[in-house]
Amino acid sequence: MGMKFIKKIPAADEIKEQMPLPEHIREIKAQRDQDLRKIFCNEDDRFILIVGPCSADHEDSVCEYIEKLAQVQDRVKDNIFVIPRIYTNKPRTTGEGYKGMAHQPDPSKEPDLYEGIKAIRRLHIKALSEFYMPAADEMLYPENYTYLSDVIGYNAIGARSVENQQHRLAVSGVSTPVGMKNPTSGDLSVMLNSIVAAQQGHSFIYNGWEVATTGNPFAHAILRGAVDSYGRNIPNYHYEDLINISSEYEKRQLFNPAIIVDTNHANSMKLYYEQPRIAREILMSRRYDSLLKKMIKGLMIESYLVEGRQGIEENVYGKSITDACLGWESTEKLIYFIAENI
Repeated sequence: MGMKFIKKIPAADEIKEQMPLPEHIREIKAQRDQDLRKIFCNEDDRFILIVGPCSADHEDSVCEYIEKLAQVQDRVKDNIFVIPRIYTNKPRTTGEGYKGMAHQPDPSKEPDLYEGIKAIRRLHIKALSEFYMPAADEMLYPENYTYLSDVIGYNAIGARSVENQQHRLAVSGVSTPVGMKNPTSGDLSVMLNSIVAAQQGHSFIYNGWEVATTGNPFAHAILRGAVDSYGRNIPNYHYEDLINISSEYEKRQLFNPAIIVDTNHANSMKLYYEQPRIAREILMSRRYDSLLKKMIKGLMIESYLVEGRQGIEENVYGKSITDACLGWESTEKLIYFIAENI
């Protein structure tokens, strides 16, 4: 057998008992969760910004970033609902490279998943306790969600996971909003079918249990662009794209139809500095058409303290070691622009 069992990871209940969420913070999170649900239900017209590093690699720099974000959130709170990105798992197309804090709590050391599970919970709790901001994470591994279910404010299902049955079923049991990305192929029917599946109740096996779910009425779309068979990026944030997907979405008559547009990845052709331009174009399209104004609830932006990306060995504080990100100065200007132009 080619699998070595290294150590047994404690169950989620054990980790949560070791690292509990303070009761007064639970109340703050519950209020933030309720506020976010109101946006998806069209009871609150604030614009959502899911913004932060491609991958949460170091606790200190991520928390410094969130502190800056919290200060800006306070200034734009009437118009914008900010959700910091704390992405603790990183999908790798070939399986090579840094897989996120859950795998390597210290990117310069060997993987340690037990310490990784504790590190990602500690980081999410810190964001909540110090900055009162429930964060977004990617549900790359559905079973990992149980370790964070009481602290996460928003989940995303990535382009490579959106067609996976276990991801769709797991989302149906999540109480917070979950964005389902279009697959890398750009096939919108895959994304829409995953939303249909996630909004229904199911019975299935999860973490060794037979479970039954009620469905997640806040499952929605994330547009991230596509890649064709020749490896070329195909954006899907232009006006015609947005009108097309919004019309197709409405035909499905799903709960709380909503779209978040990812300004990076294939939409920017991985040119991180194009994100402000893309955001401006989306805002213009949204203001021009009443259907888009109703459907497009927000943007997803990849941003960190220092612009660009670096190799793990370079050790530049607050600079991404995965996908290149917008720097803080440009991000702050962009947030204020969005607040004035939604």
